[in-house]
Amino acid sequence: MALDYSNFTLLGKLEPWRSLDSIQKTIRGSSDILSGETEVDHPLCVDCTDNLLEVLDIELAITESDVQNYKRCLETRKRVTEDETEMLQEKLKDMELEEARLLQEAAEMEKNQERVAADLEAAQSETKMLEQQEEQYWKDYSQLKWQQLELHEELSSVEMRLQYAQIQWNQLEKTDIFNATFEIWQDGPLTIINNFRLGRLPTVPVCWNEINAAWGQTALLLLALANKIGLEFQRYRLFPCGNHSYLRSLIDDCAELPLFSSGKQNVFLHNKFDQAMMAFLDCMQQFKEAAERGESALCLPYKIHVKKGLMEDPGSSRGFYSIRTHLNTEEDWTKALKLMLINFKCSLTWVSLRYGRK
Repeated sequence: MALDYSNFTLLGKLEPWRSLDSIQKTIRGSSDILSGETEVDHPLCVDCTDNLLEVLDIELAITESDVQNYKRCLETRKRVTEDETEMLQEKLKDMELEEARLLQEAAEMEKNQERVAADLEAAQSETKMLEQQEEQYWKDYSQLKWQQLELHEELSSVEMRLQYAQIQWNQLEKTDIFNATFEIWQDGPLTIINNFRLGRLPTVPVCWNEINAAWGQTALLLLALANKIGLEFQRYRLFPCGNHSYLRSLIDDCAELPLFSSGKQNVFLHNKFDQAMMAFLDCMQQFKEAAERGESALCLPYKIHVKKGLMEDPGSSRGFYSIRTHLNTEEDWTKALKLMLINFKCSLTWVSLRYGRK
């Protein structure tokens, strides 16, 4: 006989993993139906009953398995001893302490983090300041480097100038001041001192301004030589003043004797220009006598006769030449001046040899 499943009602769902409460409810309902305590409104055939019983058997097996599992869990729980419980509680306390310690460390870490953040900010500010200082340092360094180059260049220039000055100094040490200051040479019958001719001839009419300038250079030379050997003149004082040089008498009421002339000589014997030239020979003789004393004595080639105002030339036929212009020829007067300047040239050589190294 065929079964019409549309007339059957399925009690519950066929789910293998149902809850224990739903399974128990299903079992109680089924028991009530089988025992007749619950009335069923529709008929139930044998096959349906068998199927229902199979389902119930499966669910009963599952329920028994769950019961066994629950029993094992309960047994396992009962086997836990009090010591283990205390140990677990101790572990729990230790974990709680560890948690508190970690929380404290976390708080300290937060404080440290804040402090590190503040230190970092301060370090960044300091770094910025150091960068500014470094920038300023390099600016100062560049400026100082530039100054160093300028000073080095200036030092090199100073060293070059010092070297040049040393060379000049060495040359000056080898140079005799008298020979460099006073140059005496001859141009035929005339003698020249520092480019000024001392004397004149009918054929060579030298102007009196040049002769007066030559007398000024000659007076300056005699005074320089006297000062070099420490000589102070007696009877006269010499004043070299260019082309207006003169002597002052120390025994004749300080009378001035001009060592210059305009060429218009006095017809009388004792004109002042001649007196000045004779006084000059007196001063030159004083220098000669002072220079002749000592080891390296001065030896002049021409003698001086002060009282007569003469220059003596042993190699000449005439022998004597007057320094005066009165009753004298221009040739003889120029010759006397030439002999006098030659004596001065020898005096320059003597002074250079004796005092040039000192």
